[in-house]
Amino acid sequence: MRLRTLLFLTAALAVATPVAAQRGPIYAGAVAPMNQTVEKRLLPQTAVLLHKLLAEKRDMTLDGVRVFEADDKFLPGKIAIGLAYLIVDTPRTDPKFAEYVAAYRQIADMTVDDPNDTWGIYYYCQALLMLQEAGLLDQTVSPEALAKLKAKLDWRRFVRTDDLTLINLPNNYYGVAFSVARLRYRLGWEDASASEALLGKTLEHYRKYSGEYGFADETDGEGRFDRYSVLLIGEISHRLIEAGMPATQEVRQWLRRSVDLMLPRLNLRGEGFEYGRSIGTYGETAFLEVLTAAAKLDVLTPEEKAMGYAFSSRVAARYMDFWFDPKMGSVNLWDHGRRTDAYRGKHRILGENLSLGRQYIYTSAIWSELGFKDKAPDAGYAAWLDKLPKRTVTWFARGKNDRLVVTVRDRGRVIGLPIINGGDGQHQNTPYYPIPFLPGMLQGVADATFPQLLPRITLADGAQLAPLAYAANVKIGEQGATTTITYDQDRLDRLGGKAPVADDRFSAKTTYVLEPGRIRRTDVFTPTPGVAVKAVDLAFASFSGKATTKGGTTTFGTGDVTSFKVEGLTCSTKALSDDKAYRAPTGAMTALTSCTGAAGVSGPITISWTIAYK
Repeated sequence: MRLRTLLFLTAALAVATPVAAQRGPIYAGAVAPMNQTVEKRLLPQTAVLLHKLLAEKRDMTLDGVRVFEADDKFLPGKIAIGLAYLIVDTPRTDPKFAEYVAAYRQIADMTVDDPNDTWGIYYYCQALLMLQEAGLLDQTVSPEALAKLKAKLDWRRFVRTDDLTLINLPNNYYGVAFSVARLRYRLGWEDASASEALLGKTLEHYRKYSGEYGFADETDGEGRFDRYSVLLIGEISHRLIEAGMPATQEVRQWLRRSVDLMLPRLNLRGEGFEYGRSIGTYGETAFLEVLTAAAKLDVLTPEEKAMGYAFSSRVAARYMDFWFDPKMGSVNLWDHGRRTDAYRGKHRILGENLSLGRQYIYTSAIWSELGFKDKAPDAGYAAWLDKLPKRTVTWFARGKNDRLVVTVRDRGRVIGLPIINGGDGQHQNTPYYPIPFLPGMLQGVADATFPQLLPRITLADGAQLAPLAYAANVKIGEQGATTTITYDQDRLDRLGGKAPVADDRFSAKTTYVLEPGRIRRTDVFTPTPGVAVKAVDLAFASFSGKATTKGGTTTFGTGDVTSFKVEGLTCSTKALSDDKAYRAPTGAMTALTSCTGAAGVSGPITISWTIAYK
């Protein structure tokens, strides 16, 4: 892979496929081999950014963002790894080689005192090891800068040394700490004891909070299972692969659990996770990283490996066709109708380009090592998808509260129903709601709390309650193409705080019925005596249009959803025009149906809605 020699292909390739609206293309037929997409399309774009950085240094701007003034605490490390790829891939005989080496030295000196945390530390250590193994470390980093980096690039900055616990970080950072310690060992900065201890701590923590089902709780047992819960074992596996360390049978078993969740969700578009935080393109690279690690560690059957590669090739094509915006010269997670989590905001624009690019570079390299270089993805992939199970139930935890995701395949659509919401930080945000999700049709809005497809009760005292965090007694019924899910909540979640607050003034019984072209949810809310209700409200922000609403029934003239019928409330609908409050990861929602009612009701309240779709 030659970043510089591919640079001048960029102008022609950048305009080949414009950013698609809402959801992106369907790769029903042939798609380019993954390494060709990476080498001919992604790497040239990465080279453009790196050349811009070398030219502008501290003054670099990208789509209006002054990248060094944007408070991206991972940026020095991401720059270091990006430039390391550029240098290592440039022949020593190339006239530009000496220029790149000198520029790396300048930029290392320039950024050495900049904030650089956690993932940034990992990236920087990886970059220094690449340069060391290429015999270039002394040329690219000054002795003074290297001395500072040795002190700063340390796992001890975010892990307590006495008990090896994380300092105010979610649990997926255990893998980062292990990786940093192992890289420091390989750089000759410390012995192997810390990395071995941190690996043991990582696996111990994973074992403790993954329970019998093998998926990592994002909290310390409070029950939040999102993208990271499935991805984390893939990240651990990749760090073991990078370190040249064997994966234990236990690690391989955990990795297989993630594979078993993912395989029934594969699709023709290259789409990944549709619920939880940090989704969109990162929801897709989560699938990519897990499947690639599983292929490398022989966790997949030969057929699964071929299909995993066919999907990975689609993920890579989708990155360039859908997520990369030629006009911005950047991946687009933030503009033209899109929205992502605030912590991954546009201030991180350069870093997001570099870290996403790296994910594709190293996973593509693994697929190439496995014999797939320049290999056309299996032509039978679409037929294989049609044979996947029509429904899959993946349990994360059972007991006092149940956590699971139900995956339903309906005529090429993959619909997810996650019941995964506990712990502080995310419980009241729409991407964590126990509602159906399908990119481009049924989605949440990052960091938003409106009642998307979920009834919200406002009491006379102003408290707002929602059936979010306390699901129990979940039962799954299957009859032909119909899937029924029922569960109880003896308490509702009182909204407004960082963490769920149990409020026993209402209980709820929820029933979902999913069948081809139709999803129905019914909630029966039962108050304790004397509780006064001010109102119940419900919303549906959709991608359909030309809506007409009468009473509780909304019909749409355009879009995949054809009707939305609500019983127990009265509704109205308005068109949306790229309203920032209603932007999904893939694009802007186009209509908002708002429903309200039940004021003054003192007994049980039944609310149901039915979505019909093409």
